[in-house]
Amino acid sequence: MLRANLNDIQVFMAVVDAGSFVAGGQTMGLSRSAAGKAIARLEQRLSVRLLHRTTRSLGLTDEGREFYRRGLQILASVDDAEASVAGDKGTARGVLRLTAPAAFGRRILLPLVPKFLVAWPEVQVEISFSDRLADIVEEGFDLAVRIGVTVPDTRLVSRTLARYRALLCASPAYLAARGEPQTVESLAGHEALLFSSRNQKQPWRLRDERGEWVKAPVRGRLRLDSGEALRDAALSGLGIAYLPEFMIAEDLAAGRLRQVLRAVAGEEVRIVALYPNKRLLEPRVRRFLDLLVDTLGG
Repeated sequence: MLRANLNDIQVFMAVVDAGSFVAGGQTMGLSRSAAGKAIARLEQRLSVRLLHRTTRSLGLTDEGREFYRRGLQILASVDDAEASVAGDKGTARGVLRLTAPAAFGRRILLPLVPKFLVAWPEVQVEISFSDRLADIVEEGFDLAVRIGVTVPDTRLVSRTLARYRALLCASPAYLAARGEPQTVESLAGHEALLFSSRNQKQPWRLRDERGEWVKAPVRGRLRLDSGEALRDAALSGLGIAYLPEFMIAEDLAAGRLRQVLRAVAGEEVRIVALYPNKRLLEPRVRRFLDLLVDTLGG
């Protein structure tokens, strides 16, 4: 069998990653037709069909899935070889597209941007602050920061940046009017400010007085899809919120909010960086990821 051309393998990997000949070809600087011909050549050399093609979608055959897995190993070896020669000389340039939840983005991520722009003057930064869970690959983001547990996605690499405690909190005005809950069970008699996205309500998991993890019996008439909005609602005295410590630390210190059920432990909230599973991570992405890790302490 003739040895497959490395460029054709790269085109195949790009098309699979992008989910289409058009987007995959653009990644490689090729037209849809050229990308299709590259994969046709590859299939001819291998004497197998790698992709199921329909007018609306692409799917991997069993042979295609195995070849993609081996392709990752092949291209990773090429990247390692390049890195061993080039060392750490990659210059960050181009447009870095980021997405992050509004509260974390404004409070933690945005203050790092000026330092990054000074260090790498050839980089432009575009940031989307939104609690909406964007499709990183489909929407073309280089890097996403997410709070809490994320759904596994084989197209993405995940790296934990930091961990924070989740705390129950309410305004002094709310607690004066409604009283302060003394047990996890007593939360059922209070207004809970709930995070809800795509009609899915986020549960409150707490370690109760017996040391056991339980789902708190909360109810709430106000549901929001923004952590920052939940904080604002708590400050306005609308109920009890369950939020990461970084989001409310200043409010607690200033007395604008008070921690509720101090003896009850909340869940640990992970701050996670997600980026597309590429064989060669662009310097602009790697440099910003390094800055996040160095700043937040891993």
